This record gives sequence, structure tokens and C-alpha cells, in this order.
Amino acid sequence: QVQLVESGGGLVQPGESLRLSCTASGSSFSAYVMGWYRQAPGKQREWVATISNGGVTYYADSVKGRFTISRDNDKKTVYLQMITLKPHDTAVYYCTNPCSWGQGTQVTVSA
Repeated sequence: QVQLVESGGGLVQPGESLRLSCTASGSSFSAYVMGWYRQAPGKQREWVATISNGGVTYYADSVKGRFTISRDNDKKTVYLQMITLKPHDTAVYYCTNPCSWGQGTQVTVSA
């Protein structure tokens, strides 16, 4: 069972940046499609971004141009670089692959 551990969340002001990390245990990380989802209070979990095992990236329209997903297969880590953060980006952010979900990391954007 692959375990995913997110880190990097926190409290920032509107317009600031954060980089989330998600590190996987186990082998075969490089073979997995990896993704980020988020869940705001009182809302359903929504897809944010995906990166294929070949490095092709996909983004939700709400984050396109502001968020960048990347991966380092040697470190078994996927990243989500977030810039120009907005209050509506406030959510718990989850890392996922086809087999597992992480525990989530809180991102709060507030003045």
C-alpha cells in the first residue's frame, strides 16, 4: 500500500504563494499518475491538477495559470506550486494516485 504524505500548507495573505509537497512511500512512484484535489469547508472535494507518469499536466480552469504541478521521481515527490493565491483557494489539499489518498494539508488564504 502506497502512503502519501503532504506538507507545505499554511496561512498566507491574498496574492502570496505556497508550494505543497507530497512524498510517497513504496516503489513504482514513477509509474503512477499523480494528482491534487482540494476540499473547502462545506463543499465537495474538487480536482485541481494531474501530472502523468510522462510529465504531461492538466489543470482545473479555476487554477490554470496560477498553479503548477510537477514531480521528482527520484525523490518520489509531487509538488503543487501555487501563486497569486485567493481567498477561495482556501481548502484542505489532498495528494492522490490511483491507489491512495494523503491525509491532506490545510491552505488558508486570508488578509
